[in-house]
Amino acid sequence: MSWLCGGLRWTAGRPALAWYGGGGRLEHVERVSELTYGDDVAFRVTGAERLCVGVRRGGCPLRSVVPRRSSGGQCPECARLERSRSVAADTMADDPRPYAVYLAWFGPGMVKVGITADERGSARLLEQGAVAFTWLGRGPLMAARRTEELLRAALGVPDRIPYKEKRAVRSSLPGRAERAREIEELHRRAGALAGWPESLARAPFEAVDHAGVFGLEGLRPMTGVVTELAPDGTVVGRLLAAAGPDLHLGTGDGAVVVLDTRLMSGWELAGVGPEGGATAGVTVPVKSVERGVQGGLF
Repeated sequence: MSWLCGGLRWTAGRPALAWYGGGGRLEHVERVSELTYGDDVAFRVTGAERLCVGVRRGGCPLRSVVPRRSSGGQCPECARLERSRSVAADTMADDPRPYAVYLAWFGPGMVKVGITADERGSARLLEQGAVAFTWLGRGPLMAARRTEELLRAALGVPDRIPYKEKRAVRSSLPGRAERAREIEELHRRAGALAGWPESLARAPFEAVDHAGVFGLEGLRPMTGVVTELAPDGTVVGRLLAAAGPDLHLGTGDGAVVVLDTRLMSGWELAGVGPEGGATAGVTVPVKSVERGVQGGLF
């Protein structure tokens, strides 16, 4: 049976792929398959087109086809509806839930500030692939937003870091103490700033490290990145690590290919059995990241 992929989820601190049934239509029939480091990830694209995942992954009423290289996986109308009630788009100023402000570390010199609903805990940090992070404070949404803006303006801390920059350094990270030191210094400098909203309760520095959760210790450098899925294409590899939406897969020829699972959402996929999995390899378009080598197919 084929299932429509809903992308990667982080559940209880573990990576899992979400799937929708219903004969190739997005419905509220969902299952998840946990991913284990050291096991194989093996699937074949059985669908002819990539379908829009809809709003809140609830299915697109128009069954729109979306571009293969789109990381959003939504048609323009569903994307617009999604952002109409989005904290990131500042369209939920009336949200009564408490929010937390954090500093997230992705690599040397790559620290961002952000906010997340307090009830979500560290789920947002796992989804972004934060190797380490610390909380800055908790309070009403608009107070959290003002604190985020304060750090961006006063300390030059961005609120976004491109995924291509995050994944490029995962195999050469400094030690845990050095990872914590950089966000500790920023936490100290942030705490000394004037202008913090009074309604935001400050949090003491406490570094949380995800390198073990992501499986990054001893990770080999990536040699390629999947650029899109395609009908009849296969992806087969040993799961080495998972961070944010990315899966780092070791292939039979010694390569390490990164698959951004956002490219999987909306595709109808089927498992590849052991009889054909080992030789199937990665037959979807892959861009090489080896120095001096042009992009192509593995």
